[in-house]
Amino acid sequence: MKINIKKKSGYNTPTLLKKCGYHFTGVHRGEQGFARRAGSGRYPQFHIYINEDSQDKIVLNLHLDAKKPSYAGSKMHAGEYDTEVVKKEAERVKEIFADLT
Repeated sequence: MKINIKKKSGYNTPTLLKKCGYHFTGVHRGEQGFARRAGSGRYPQFHIYINEDSQDKIVLNLHLDAKKPSYAGSKMHAGEYDTEVVKKEAERVKEIFADLT
């Protein structure tokens, strides 16, 4: 699910994501990745990639990793992109960004 956020001066997206409970997981295909646990274990977890190519908006790509990859050497997982739980998390992130800026 894509979350479009209008950029404001002084935006530091990684810092705002940390305030949302996310931690940095690395860079994948040129985009910074962040994750937040959705349960007591490592999975399920929410996963966000940041795309700041535009001058006026930030695009956060959000999905839920339901479980770890099933096959050795594979990075594929059972991801959810438009479920109700993902929509609720998107709203939570939008509200926190609005409150912090």
